[in-house]
Amino acid sequence: MTTTKKLTDLQIASQAEMKLITEIAESAQIPLDAIEQYGRYKAKIDTTKISGSALGKVVLVTATSPTPAGEGKSTITVGLSDALKQLDQKVIVALREPSLGPVMGVKGGATGGGYSQVVPMEEINLHFTGDLHAITSANNALAALIDNHIHQGNELQIDPRRIIWKRVLDINDRSLRNIVVGLGGPMQGVPREDGFDITVASEIMAIFCLATSLENLKERLANIVIGYTYMKEPVFVRDLKVEGALTLLLKDAFKPNLVQTIEGTPALIHGGPFANIAHGCNSIIATQTARNLADIVVTEAGFGADLGAEKFMNIKARQGGFAPDAVVVVTTIRALKMHGGVTKTNLSEENVEALINGIPNLEKHIQTIREFGIEPVVALNRFVTDSEAELITILNWAHANNVRISRTNVWEEGGKGGLELAQQVLEILEEPQNFAPLYKTTDSIEEKINAVVQRVYGGEGVQFTDQAKKQMAQIEQFDWDDLPICMAKTQYSLSDNPKQLGRPQGFTIIVREVIPKLGAGFLVCLTGDIMTMPGLPKEPAALRMDVTEDGQALGLF
Repeated sequence: MTTTKKLTDLQIASQAEMKLITEIAESAQIPLDAIEQYGRYKAKIDTTKISGSALGKVVLVTATSPTPAGEGKSTITVGLSDALKQLDQKVIVALREPSLGPVMGVKGGATGGGYSQVVPMEEINLHFTGDLHAITSANNALAALIDNHIHQGNELQIDPRRIIWKRVLDINDRSLRNIVVGLGGPMQGVPREDGFDITVASEIMAIFCLATSLENLKERLANIVIGYTYMKEPVFVRDLKVEGALTLLLKDAFKPNLVQTIEGTPALIHGGPFANIAHGCNSIIATQTARNLADIVVTEAGFGADLGAEKFMNIKARQGGFAPDAVVVVTTIRALKMHGGVTKTNLSEENVEALINGIPNLEKHIQTIREFGIEPVVALNRFVTDSEAELITILNWAHANNVRISRTNVWEEGGKGGLELAQQVLEILEEPQNFAPLYKTTDSIEEKINAVVQRVYGGEGVQFTDQAKKQMAQIEQFDWDDLPICMAKTQYSLSDNPKQLGRPQGFTIIVREVIPKLGAGFLVCLTGDIMTMPGLPKEPAALRMDVTEDGQALGLF
């Protein structure tokens, strides 16, 4: 079980004996002429030079609703891949790239933990190969080109009041949510209201992760709606004729990144959309590349099954043309006790009653995966504070409800601590599944939203604001309604109220906006008080970070 940390994640990662990236490429049967090295331990992959066609099976790792206690989804994802490798499986792990927002804020990185990490951890969590910077640059280049077009005569008759394209920054900065640009006189542009989103919530990030080729990337960029004319007609990137320039800025970033786990399992890390705002999955091109090279691809989707997993099923799998072959739901006794009413400071105390009260949250996420026609396995991430009575309680519950469950200890033991889970996953991969998305794209917008709210969240229904109703009418007017939906919702609750933990009942989801993202190929539905530009906490993680005189990072988890 996970013990009190003697070493930090950063210290463990810095002591790892990494293999040269050329060795990792060779182990994954990637031709050396297909990799572009970024130093000794990172590389880009030219997917046009990959000839493999294994079409490996996809294992999706999701979790219960996140709590401050931590669930360890990325840690389990990495540990499971290492365990499968120990069982002589040809496996690649495919993850998202970390955003500097959580890294410098509160959540932390996205490289796993303990002895189940991808490395070089420090570089991956900071600037990595520059992909997020390229996406930021492309996004803001488009914003600059829009404002320049208006300043230079506005041939397209873009209404400055109806521009929906925002600038982005890959850091949490609440002060930039609402701004005014173009102040200072005629030579400084046309004054208008604007705002910033975080980079990982941008449509270009979503496009980057859903595009299947460089040509498809350019086509999707051309389809972005940037705003509307004075006559309320949509304006697209193709009208500005800048999709080629944006693709040029992204062409190198679009190549998947190859790194390794501490145990030397090949890892593809590419793209990083948030799951509470965007669709929360790594790039299709990285997942498909991994499928072409390995028999099993272990990947994750952000936050709980109500967010990342739902979007993996309804958006990524649909657009990528593949289905998950197995699903792992990660949870901890600590997290379930928080859902049962225990505060973070009291989690070390045995509390079977609170655990029982929190299990319904796990039960709902299992039910959600079953709604998609897949039978999941629960990965119980062990902690030293878990009592025997608590452990017996959850194992008995799983047995009584025909739920597969596996105790894991990958933080402390690496792949060895996930062998039982790996065996169960292999059993599931031999069984037929009946995967199907929850709705047809031809269903009405309201029907699609209700399908998610009722079958995934467990809510009673949906209430639309007047603004959302107007936007839905406009979307239907332009025949854009034949698209999947991407719900933007708090990650902390199945409802849109972050304070309602556990398994709330009888709630209604408030949809305040419905925004067309035609390049990404979905409609974003903003619910509750969800923000597309987060803020920093009172004591951000950045306060604990430093660097030594010889360049060694300190305080990075």
